[in-house]
Amino acid sequence: MARERRPAGRRAAVVAAVLGASVLATAGTAPPAGAHPGGHGRAAAYVALGDSYTSGPGIPAQVDAGCARSDHNYPSIVAAERRTRAFTDVSCGGATTAEMWRAQGGNPPQLDALDRHTGLVTVQIGGNDVGFGSIIGTCARLAAQDPAGNPCERAYRASGHDELALAVLRTAPKVDRVLRAVRARAPHARVLVVGYPALLPDDGSGCFPQVPFAAKDFPYLRDTEKRLNRMLRLVAGVNRAEYVDTYGPTAGHDMCRAPADRWIEPLQPAAPAAPAHPNAQGEAAMAQAVLGRLERGRGHG
Repeated sequence: MARERRPAGRRAAVVAAVLGASVLATAGTAPPAGAHPGGHGRAAAYVALGDSYTSGPGIPAQVDAGCARSDHNYPSIVAAERRTRAFTDVSCGGATTAEMWRAQGGNPPQLDALDRHTGLVTVQIGGNDVGFGSIIGTCARLAAQDPAGNPCERAYRASGHDELALAVLRTAPKVDRVLRAVRARAPHARVLVVGYPALLPDDGSGCFPQVPFAAKDFPYLRDTEKRLNRMLRLVAGVNRAEYVDTYGPTAGHDMCRAPADRWIEPLQPAAPAAPAHPNAQGEAAMAQAVLGRLERGRGHG
């Protein structure tokens, strides 16, 4: 299938104008009303696209070792609760926006799963484009230099610009291109853009050595994730897609919490999950956020 063309200059300018001022401001997210699915008829064909936060690495049972995909990730829970007549999950650990168009090991290009009969699409992508993995590694390494300070923030601002904020901005047109391709291939689908859950305490507090970041880097990294989620919300709106807030519903269950209370595992997980990723409870919480969005009916934002 031919690739969709890259954004024209005019569209790229519009996306940049929408995002430029907004994404650089720290954006909070409010938890949605507690909605639970009920009384669904058989739902239309559902395709899940995304990275490891979608696939659920380490969560039993793993059904695709190459993509670290669980049968208890949030798409599987959504499909089961909605009694979806046809469900295809092509999410894959390590995926970037580029993997929407290219194979990832044995996983075909994710967009190839879509067609005109697709009725629902969830998309959770962008974290690896921004560099989640390298950011965690860098900040953990630098923490030893100044445990009480903000060595990671200083490193990312050393050029005179916030390199992580710029990475979010550079990712925006990539996500925009993905959503336009989804719309082109599945023109009748309801499209939900799923944000990322709360990885760190929302109040900016730290928990070294459980999460080995310097004390004053915690609020900086929290704000970076919020910028990413705000960008996803704005790009979803530009593309007539719906945004699903998973940050609000998971706040208070971040990596710093006690094992019984956390839905995101720290760098040394105690529950079956990948480091700095949702565990089974986290995936279930994201599923409820998606189901709540679907329950409220079509809408943007």
